[in-house]
Amino acid sequence: MSQTLNINGIAHEVDVDPDTPLLWVLRDVLGMTGTKFGCGMALCGACTVHMNGTAIRSCMMPVSALVSAQITTIEGVGATEVGKRVQAAWLAQEVVQCGYCQSGQIMSATALLTSNPKPDDQTIDGAMAGNICRCGTYVRIREAIKVASGQSGQSTTEQRS
Repeated sequence: MSQTLNINGIAHEVDVDPDTPLLWVLRDVLGMTGTKFGCGMALCGACTVHMNGTAIRSCMMPVSALVSAQITTIEGVGATEVGKRVQAAWLAQEVVQCGYCQSGQIMSATALLTSNPKPDDQTIDGAMAGNICRCGTYVRIREAIKVASGQSGQSTTEQRS
């Protein structure tokens, strides 16, 4: 069945079963591989995208629920002011280790800062709790979110000097 999805501001006509999870439409149908498969049960956060600005897990979200939604993926988040700041902070803080979870982490962080521009540590930890990082870069993730929010100005490189 044909469905039209608005992804990163572009209408995409996809011919998939209405119950097909968005993750597989993004990766297999549209070739947008920045969104990662992690657990397939919406527990790890690797597949996080935005639906109307809210972070959701694309591995469990059927495309039929998204027909009128505005979907943003890691490929499009840098077009927003908050997304640009988060991506720049991720680089400045050298957050990435293996990198597999990072697209989901960035999407969750961007949703957080869009809804709460100056979160405290507890709010950051709560918002990011659904995103697992096997490399354990949680301290750098929190610091990058603080940098993106303007609450901290030191990059990892400056801290090491």
